[in-house]
Parts: sequence; C-alpha cells; structure tokens
Amino acid sequence: MFTVEQIELAHSKVKSGAEFPKYIQEIKEIGVIAFETWVKDSHTKYFGKDDFTTKSKPKYEELSIAINSNKDKFIQYLKNHQKGETDYFTFCKHCAETGIEKWIVDLDKMTCIYYDKSENEILVETVPTV
Repeated sequence: MFTVEQIELAHSKVKSGAEFPKYIQEIKEIGVIAFETWVKDSHTKYFGKDDFTTKSKPKYEELSIAINSNKDKFIQYLKNHQKGETDYFTFCKHCAETGIEKWIVDLDKMTCIYYDKSENEILVETVPTV
C-alpha cells in the first residue's frame, strides 16, 4: 500500500489549485481511492483498497472555522485558487473564513465534496483530470 510520505511528495509539487489534477492522478496511481481533509489543521485521512487507511499529521496551527458558511464567497475563493492565484495555506484560511470544515475526495467517482461544521454539503465538484 501507499504511505503518507509518498502522498506528501506528490503534494509538494502542487503550488496552487492549478496543479491539483496532476496530484490527484499521481496519488490515484499509488492506490489512494479517497481522502478526507480537515481544514482546521489540514490533517488528512487517506483510504485505499481492502479497508487500508493512513493519516497525515497536522500541517499548521489550528484555524477557527466560521460557524455559518458563506457558499458564494467560498466558491469565489475556490475559483481563484483553481486559477493558481492562491497557495494551499491561503486556500485553507479562506475555507475556514467561509465555514468549510472539511472536504472529501472520492477518486473512483472523481468528486470533491466540501462540508460545513454541521456536515451539510456546501459544494460538490467534479475533480478535473489531466
């Protein structure tokens, strides 16, 4: 199975949301089938075949997640990030500001679902391919 180190190496090549599709393809090739990232500190749980899981350590000091979500503002921040206008940490701060608690990426369905603190789906996106 894959390791967190392999995933982090792939992620280290990502400077903005513009490189996200290449990252997704690379981790899919090593066996990742889904992952759940928590905005508060960017720790991520990765899922593989046969119930395999592994988890990364927090990446930064905890952010405070807004209680109320702001979908429209979040979508604007997301579009900016996907165009390469912000780095990962800035994007995470924007998620926290707009009430996004976590996202779950399903590499079989190629979807990314963003959730608020009440586990409501705020946005479902199709993950772009390379």
